[in-house]
Formats: sequence, C-alpha cells, structure tokens
Amino acid sequence: MTRLRFALFFVGILSTMSFAGAQPTPQKAHSALVHAVAVSPDGKTLATAGFDNVVKLWDLVSDGTIKEKKVLAGHTGPVYAVAFHPTDAKLVATASQDKTARIWDVTDGKTKFELKGHTDIVDAIAFSPDGKTLATAGADKSVRLWNPVDGKEVKNLGAHDGSVYVVAFSPDGKTLATAGAGKDSLIKLWSVKDQKELKQLKGHEQPVTSIAFADDKVLVSASMDRTIRVWNVVDAKETKKLGPTTDDPYAITWSEKAKTAAVCGYSGQITVWALDADKPKFTKAIKNPGYCVAFGLDGTFVVTGHDNGTVVVTPVTPPGK
Repeated sequence: MTRLRFALFFVGILSTMSFAGAQPTPQKAHSALVHAVAVSPDGKTLATAGFDNVVKLWDLVSDGTIKEKKVLAGHTGPVYAVAFHPTDAKLVATASQDKTARIWDVTDGKTKFELKGHTDIVDAIAFSPDGKTLATAGADKSVRLWNPVDGKEVKNLGAHDGSVYVVAFSPDGKTLATAGAGKDSLIKLWSVKDQKELKQLKGHEQPVTSIAFADDKVLVSASMDRTIRVWNVVDAKETKKLGPTTDDPYAITWSEKAKTAAVCGYSGQITVWALDADKPKFTKAIKNPGYCVAFGLDGTFVVTGHDNGTVVVTPVTPPGK
C-alpha cells in the first residue's frame, strides 16, 4: 500500500478540530491534490507538484501570495516529489507515479534528463548539498543514486522491506537517510561516499512518512504512529519522542534559521516544534487534508499543499519577531 493510499484511508476518519485565529487564504494551484512543495535556495520561488501530472513554479510574494510563472509538463502520472538544485537555479528534479524521475531546465521548461530504473512509483527525490548527487526512492523498495550532470544511475544502494517514502541528505552531504513502510518501520542511514548502508534507526511503530536533518548529527522523523522522534545519527539512538500528535503527521521540514521543525498532518493541521519542547509552539488547522510542508527562507512562514489542489502560506511567528 502506498503512502497516499494509506493516507486516504485515514482522511475519512479524522476528527474536525477547532483552533483560534483566522484561517490563511488557500490559493488554487493544481486541478488535483498537491503532494509536494519546495522553496528555492534563494527563497524567491516556490515549486508545487500535483496529481494533475504537472509541476508549477511560482513567485513567492512578500504579502504571502504566489504568482504562477511556469508549468513543467511531461510526466504521465501524478508527481510525488520536487526538489531544487542547491547551487544551479536552472535545475529542478521531480519524481512521479509514472516510474520515472526527471531533471528539468526551468529556463525553457523542458526535461533535461529522464531517469529510468525504478519499477514502481518514485516517491522521493533530493539533491545532495553540493548538487553532485541526486537520490531517489520509491514503491519498488529501492534507493538509488544518480549523476545530475548526465542523468545516469550511479548506484542502486539496496532496499527496504517496504515502500520508501522519503530521502534526505545530511547538511555535510556525507549521509543519506531513507524511510518508509515495511514491517519494522526503519530509518536507514547510508554512506554517500562508500555507497553502502551504515546504520538503522529503530523505534517507530508505524510507517515513517517524513524525515529531515536538523544538523549533521540530528535527524527528526514523523510517523503514522503519531509521534515525532529526534535521533542522534552518530549513535543511532532516539533522544526524544514528541507527541502523540492529534492527527497522523504526513510531512516534516526543518528551518535552520528558526531552529524548529514544521509538521503537516492528514487533517490539515500544521504544528511547529522546538526539539527541546514537549508541545508544539505553534498550531494552525487548515480545513483540508495536507500532504506537504516547506519553510520560507527566513523561517517565518510555511507553505503547505492540500487535497483540494490548493497551497496555503501560513505565518508561524508573530509580526516583528
């Protein structure tokens, strides 16, 4: 069962929750579910990936609105993930249900390379911090490394025992973390240089839906066991368990600027966590199931993507703070 199918099972049984404060204004972005959002390294561009098979690029405006500037069309199935190249503003990578990943040249909106090798949905994609390696993973249980310069597969690292939903590089680029379903709900750590498995992080009791590095030694994860966990990747030990959350968390992201993690849940709930706290420092409910979250460059707002094809820009710090 894919992560989305698992998600849709829970959407129907989620309770409706009331939170204080006005609702941010959703902005229609796609004609189907928005499964991934990403903010460019300079903070000026938003990428959204939809189940209408396209990726869109938007200007991020200071008042919280977005303005469409380009559509990347070519995938023949829903787009599950999108990532900006860390140093080359022309390049964006995407992953799709059509069993391919793509690297796009956004100057002309065309595919630069189509990456073929996966035999099922490609759920996840990420560039290494230096931009020299691209990682993908998917429902075929495999984790693969690619060369973004020529689009060729470098290494099939190996497999989980279930679908792999997420990949994340450490800030120093030395470690790749991967996670998903499977009988043990493992997070695996891989050496990028040696191209082999290093360690396993064990503790989650249900599929791991998202992961993010806080620094080279600290990883945070979200799971359908309704917990957010903090890990020391050097010792492969859990150092903190946050939650239980009030709904099933689907996506997690880290802001280096704000030193906080943001989580988007299946019910649309957004929470922001300091890793040394037991409760979220910010909570907001968006009235539609949410599947992805990304911080703005300065950590003062998050962008979330939702089941009804909308994206929402939500301030997460008080004005002037």
